[in-house]
Amino acid sequence: MGGVGGAGTRCQIDIDENGWYSWRLTANNGRVIALGANTYSDDAVCRAAFEALCGQTGSLAGGVQHAAESNGWIWRLRDGDGRVQAVSARAYERHSTCQAAYDRFRVTLFGLGAAACVPWDDAS
Repeated sequence: MGGVGGAGTRCQIDIDENGWYSWRLTANNGRVIALGANTYSDDAVCRAAFEALCGQTGSLAGGVQHAAESNGWIWRLRDGDGRVQAVSARAYERHSTCQAAYDRFRVTLFGLGAAACVPWDDAS
């Protein structure tokens, strides 16, 4: 994937112990950028949900909030109906660092939406 969504950015599909699928967006250095907030019963439906999210960037809302389970900060991205669709992969110590990570994710998501195809990493 050349610079639109970030060089080396890729989306991976994970399957949990119950057979449900979710996505995670990973940077070229291997660090997880974002996690899907929902699980799906089918791999293809999970992929379609991520691709749809990439195409909805203008109608998505979200932001940084204090993490209930820790002393850090997390971000959440919501669809037009207010449902959480993506979350930060970790809690951040500082609000400003979390906000910067959220902003970078939004830019990356916009770039992926503008790209011809999602960079799926099917090797995992």
